[in-house]
Amino acid sequence: MNIHASILPKWRGAAPIQRAIMNLDKVTGVSIMKIEEKLDTGPVCNTYKINMENNFNSAEIAEKLSFIAAEKILDNIDDILEDKATFVDQDHSKATYAPKIQKIEGLIDWTSNAENIIGKINGLYPVPGAFFISSGERYKILKGEISNGIGNPGEVLNDYLEIACGDKKSIKVTEIQRQGKRPQNIGEFMLGSRIRKGHQI
Repeated sequence: MNIHASILPKWRGAAPIQRAIMNLDKVTGVSIMKIEEKLDTGPVCNTYKINMENNFNSAEIAEKLSFIAAEKILDNIDDILEDKATFVDQDHSKATYAPKIQKIEGLIDWTSNAENIIGKINGLYPVPGAFFISSGERYKILKGEISNGIGNPGEVLNDYLEIACGDKKSIKVTEIQRQGKRPQNIGEFMLGSRIRKGHQI
């Protein structure tokens, strides 16, 4: 038996939580399943769903799913031991896959829409992280929120690191980590940063 952090057959594989957030899914959960030779293909006896609340990151969703799994697993084991569990085959035609996250996937494309960028920031938190490169240095955006600033994609719109996206919206960065440095809130970061209004990322 195995506990998988998605509603199977969606997001089989190594990174289901991250992929669900990056895909802007509204619902995720855990599946209690039998292990088979192929990856995450076994029949499922129970699924437990949660809503993907706005701006939750992968660490927060993982914690929620861990609580659910810990709460429900003993009931499922009891049902299996008492021969009360019913396992249902997955619909393999509806399967999607969640391959391991590659570090390069964290690079932000500012021509994307703001929702997709926030999905990347939240989905890849805390590692490998969503990032941009400026003057040869890597900056990991740990937290941000969507705003209505308008500018050229990648343009810094003010001195509080609000960055224009490709859909006439923007991302307000609220927590950031410069390469080799500790995480900082945006006020602290901007005190010593050369990234200012008008800068193109």
